[in-house]
Amino acid sequence: MADKVEVRLNGPYRVYGPLNLVDADGKAFKLPSGEWVSLCRCGASATKPFCDGNHNKAIKFNAPTKAV
Repeated sequence: MADKVEVRLNGPYRVYGPLNLVDADGKAFKLPSGEWVSLCRCGASATKPFCDGNHNKAIKFNAPTKAV
């Protein structure tokens, strides 16, 4: 189970290990304790499920996550 999942304003989810992640094609990724990855939530990443920064570079993703 992930140690922490951080929802970032207008950006990806940052997930801290330890974590076992399986993508849509069934490929497994092991994230050791103390390391992190950013997961795409805008849909524009060419490296899904991981973020490649296209939320900011290509589409100017806007998804406020603060409570209203």
